[in-house]
Amino acid sequence: MDAEGLGWLLVPLHQLVSWGAAGAMVFGGVVPYIPQYRDIRRTQNAEGFSTYVCLVLLVANILRILFWFGRRFEAPLLWQSVVMILAMLLMLKLCTEVRVASELNVQRRVFAAADNKDEARAPPRRSYLDLEPRHFWRWSRFGDYVQCVLAFSGVAGCVTYLSLDSALFVESLGFLAVLTEAMLGVPQLCRNHRHRSTEGMSIKMVLMWTSGDTFKTAYFLLNGAPLQFSVCGLLQVLVDLAILGQAYAFTRHPLKPAPHAAHPASAKAL
Repeated sequence: MDAEGLGWLLVPLHQLVSWGAAGAMVFGGVVPYIPQYRDIRRTQNAEGFSTYVCLVLLVANILRILFWFGRRFEAPLLWQSVVMILAMLLMLKLCTEVRVASELNVQRRVFAAADNKDEARAPPRRSYLDLEPRHFWRWSRFGDYVQCVLAFSGVAGCVTYLSLDSALFVESLGFLAVLTEAMLGVPQLCRNHRHRSTEGMSIKMVLMWTSGDTFKTAYFLLNGAPLQFSVCGLLQVLVDLAILGQAYAFTRHPLKPAPHAAHPASAKAL
């Protein structure tokens, strides 16, 4: 009787824990970006955050959704991709607005310093249709990012639809999706290395990356997710730890400012 009563209690408890873990998987991935989003809105400066992080996550999650059509995996992982895509579009919208406003303010200050009576002109508009590699992913309108994402989704979707019968293609697609996501922190890692500084980067965001990726990898292992997920989850944790190592090293040994250094606002992230 006691065993039956205990079983009656454990079954709903196990179900509740499963729902909680699934909810954490769906929404936990976007939580690390909340401190960074708030910092950018508060300071009106997006230079410390690499928007290539958004590019990596958009590509990775679009490919993961396409992989689902070839090899079904758990629904929380699918919905996590949808939520992450929406979150990254919001980050891009904010970063684009802040960057364009900052460029206009810089031009106004230059005109004012030169005592020029003409009104400061808006920065030249950059569009993804210009096909200029040096301006890639640094466009002037949020709509250009949306069009680029839709174009990539359409092309990738057509190729996937025509190749769903190939097991090699489907497995390669899954590996490419999670490998791209595993490279999430690399743009930030490279930016920090190039500037020898982590100024403008939210340490809270990276700590949440690390804890979230650790939880996610454990979830993959315990729930028997495809092998690609587990391997690339471990790689993500290693990249997160490398970024935390940079933060520690650059704080202990900050780069000495060079004479006549440019204004920090002119520094460009990846």
